[in-house]
Amino acid sequence: MPTVKEILETMDYGPAPESASEVTAWLQARGRFGHFIDGSFTEAGETFVSENPATGEALAQITQGTTKDIEVAVKAARKAAPKWAGLSGHERAKYLYAIARHLQKRARFLAVLETLDNGKPIRESRDIDIPLAIRHFYHHAGWAELVAEEFPNHAPHGVCGQIIPWNFPLLMLAWKVAPALAAGNTVVLKPAEFTSLTALAFAEICAEIGLPNGVVNIVTGDGATGAALVDAEVDKIAFTGSTEVGRIIRRATAGTGKALTLELGGKSPFIVFPDADLDAAVEGVVDAIWFNQGQVCCAGSRILVSEAVAQEFTARLTARLGKLRVGDPLDKCTDMGAIVHPTQLARIRDLVAQGEAAGATLIQPETQLPAKGSFFAPGLLTGAEPANPASVEEIFGPVATLTTFRTPSEAVQLANTTRYGLSASIWSENVTLAMDIAAQVKAGVVWINCTNQFDAAAGFGGMRESGFGREGGREGMLAYLKVPEPKRKPETKATDFTARPSPETPSAAAIDRTPKLYIGGKQTRPDSGQSYTIAVKGRELGLAPLGSRKDIRNAVEAAHKASGWGKQTGHNRAQVLYYIAENLAVRAEEFAARLKEAGHDPKEAEATVRRAFHYAAWADKFDGAVKSTQSAKITVAMNEPWGVMGIACPDAAPLLGFASLVLPAIAMGNRVVAVPAQSMPLLATDLYQVFDTSDLPSGVVNIVSGPRDELAKTLAQHDDVAAMWYCGSAEGRAMVEAESAGNLKASWVMENRDWAAAQGREFLSRATQIKTIWVPYGE
Repeated sequence: MPTVKEILETMDYGPAPESASEVTAWLQARGRFGHFIDGSFTEAGETFVSENPATGEALAQITQGTTKDIEVAVKAARKAAPKWAGLSGHERAKYLYAIARHLQKRARFLAVLETLDNGKPIRESRDIDIPLAIRHFYHHAGWAELVAEEFPNHAPHGVCGQIIPWNFPLLMLAWKVAPALAAGNTVVLKPAEFTSLTALAFAEICAEIGLPNGVVNIVTGDGATGAALVDAEVDKIAFTGSTEVGRIIRRATAGTGKALTLELGGKSPFIVFPDADLDAAVEGVVDAIWFNQGQVCCAGSRILVSEAVAQEFTARLTARLGKLRVGDPLDKCTDMGAIVHPTQLARIRDLVAQGEAAGATLIQPETQLPAKGSFFAPGLLTGAEPANPASVEEIFGPVATLTTFRTPSEAVQLANTTRYGLSASIWSENVTLAMDIAAQVKAGVVWINCTNQFDAAAGFGGMRESGFGREGGREGMLAYLKVPEPKRKPETKATDFTARPSPETPSAAAIDRTPKLYIGGKQTRPDSGQSYTIAVKGRELGLAPLGSRKDIRNAVEAAHKASGWGKQTGHNRAQVLYYIAENLAVRAEEFAARLKEAGHDPKEAEATVRRAFHYAAWADKFDGAVKSTQSAKITVAMNEPWGVMGIACPDAAPLLGFASLVLPAIAMGNRVVAVPAQSMPLLATDLYQVFDTSDLPSGVVNIVSGPRDELAKTLAQHDDVAAMWYCGSAEGRAMVEAESAGNLKASWVMENRDWAAAQGREFLSRATQIKTIWVPYGE
């Protein structure tokens, strides 16, 4: 036995195992688990084995859910929905509070169960996962209490289908179930196939507290069960998982009217500047990539280090890497536990091998791994180029790449060289530099001098192919609420296209006016060289330019060049919108007369002036928030523009409908490629004269007229368009949602409405995405 002196010299720890006896007895007493539907457990059906990834031993038999099981669960949730939504917020809050209390009472039990089922170290389950899950239910008990006054005129969606991953089983359940119940929804939740046990333990708690039957339903199974839930008669789907599956779900829900939030993969940058506290940054890497065995969607898997400190940083990180303890997840001294399943372990090995084959060098400590179970030693791939598979693909394991940079601009370029945009971590003692980089990095969550910080009060979610929607905070609650449907109005019949050369030969008395598009601040001829006739009741009113795919590409390129618009202050954008209103007012009578000639309400002209004033007023007032999180950090939620947006406008209200969609988008700092009313685009295209005299920078608004659905399809498919709005037919709405799956752009599709009343916060909220920035304070 070593002496105290020897222990102090080596700082070596003896084993400190956590007892699993209570959990083992619980599992043995149940053995085979059915689903939890309508307040009780079903008889077990066809089952699969849930294994302990650290030993390979069987823990329990779990029922494989079928389409029929999903149908029964959805029916139970649908039956319970009216009564649950009809409860007062206070009554729902009491149930959420009871769940939180019962989770607290079973915290140690749940931590051990999570570790056995998932393979993560008991310290992480005990100190992070379970406390955060409890925090979410407490936090959302508060939202349930306040929902009526804080979200007036909002209503729950109804039945929510929720699909969660295996990396944080109980915490992901809490992220989804707590806000759904607080908002008044009922849920059908499918846990991950590998890690269903804490969800089933949670079901017992729901029954124990007397949660009304059908409010929470849990159906276990594999991907086929999840697909059945996506196809079921639910009102919303919330999914956390891979980007590939997210695309499938986006296409499957297209045109169904189901609300959708997706929290998908990531390849997050961890940026270390030369003035960073290197020791703190090294510990940050431990938390960023070796936490939970790297099985974290927001893991800092791409370490970007300034050349000035790269050698020293790599040496310190390599030394720290060798001190990590890999082994029994139930040992309190273990730093890294087991990979969740042999299939995931095989994927990690394959991607690391691809990285080495592409020229990277793997640094791994000589760690003695356990003889049984799915273990992988922590690693670091140096010399990985940006195109290396290990730098591109989400390894989802305890291996990071390390790349150097020279300047802050190069760091930003490398950070954004990914299709993902979930999170980023920035390390610098210069807060000005750190905040500047945070603003430029394309990520939904940015941590400064820290990493992997989470709280129920702070929104979490991604940009680009990391998905859309937020979980946590006010924005997370909004994802489970809907505003009342606006009054629908019939759409104007679309124009039949008869292409003809452009321009047409004018009469002897007329001066020829060539119809043009508006791209990059200039009037441009359509690439097709064609026009189409605008007619009302058989009477020709003129020609409109016939835009094409090439014109859309040119317009998107022009919009990207106008990126400075999003960096303007809200005050400066407001001045431009006021100027647009001023110049439009001067020509209001002219536009009114043209509206009347085209068979539309001439009052649209004056309403459009008011709409410009409305969004000029909002430009510097749609604020973010500082969140009250449980840490010594200022947590800021900032409204950030999407970037380049595609907008397909309604045929009805050709001037006001165009302004109602374009103006809130640019007020928030977006640049727009707009397809105006197909049946009467000339009113919108003539706005370029207003834009040109109102100091609107070139490329902020681009107008391409032509067949709405064809042009909208091109915009929806375009990888450099970040968000898409569409107003039109049911077929067009389904098409836009399906085609947006390519780069998983956020889409908002709508039927025609009363455009006189179409303004306000909903449009501004849809025109922005939340970026959450965590900044530590104090010594």
